[in-house]
Amino acid sequence: MKDRPKILRKSCLKGAQSSEGVIVVIDVFRAFTCAALFFHFGAERVILEADPARALQLRKEIPGSVLVGEVNEVPIKGGDLGNSPVEILRKGEEFFRDKTVVHRTTAGVTGVNIVADRADLVILGSFVTARAIARYIMNQSPAVLTLLAMGTRGIEPSPEDEACADYIEHLISGRPYDHLSALEKIIFQQSAKKFIMGTKPYLPREDPIFCLQRDLFDFVIVAERKDGVIEARPRKV
Repeated sequence: MKDRPKILRKSCLKGAQSSEGVIVVIDVFRAFTCAALFFHFGAERVILEADPARALQLRKEIPGSVLVGEVNEVPIKGGDLGNSPVEILRKGEEFFRDKTVVHRTTAGVTGVNIVADRADLVILGSFVTARAIARYIMNQSPAVLTLLAMGTRGIEPSPEDEACADYIEHLISGRPYDHLSALEKIIFQQSAKKFIMGTKPYLPREDPIFCLQRDLFDFVIVAERKDGVIEARPRKV
């Protein structure tokens, strides 16, 4: 990369309103970990729809599509799966191959819907694609990069999304990053403990294990508005 971008750090739905340039919308628990799994298992396309009712309607209108989503972590009634890496892994390639996935989440997908029409480029951010994201951005050489950590329900900053932003910034700029320290901050906070406690079936204990793995995939996921919907597509790096 000729020049490093100016890196802006923003958080939550409020921060989405002032994000600019190339925007990496980060949702580690769990939206954009799930999005990477959709493509890993061969999904043809992913539609990011913030409105639960509209997501259900798209599920009905698109033959053979599946709806994966939640509202405040609770799976959407009438959908196919909750927003859970464990559920996706259990379904596997046979379930997702060549299908359209309609994806609705409270933080990450909603954030994408806010920034999609003014960003130079929207990238879906998570630990599992972080190094690929950094390489892709360095190849693009943007003037301005916003790392938008969506946080818990888009309202409060969360340590896992902030840590993912720290890691991507480290990979691009060389800023120090300590993953062990980040994990310590993450697993003792409520955003992870609500899974670890195992009190709600739609919050599997195992989900954070998959979400906190770094650099599993060598592609990035970009999102753009097309034919009236926001569509996510993988790009090799």
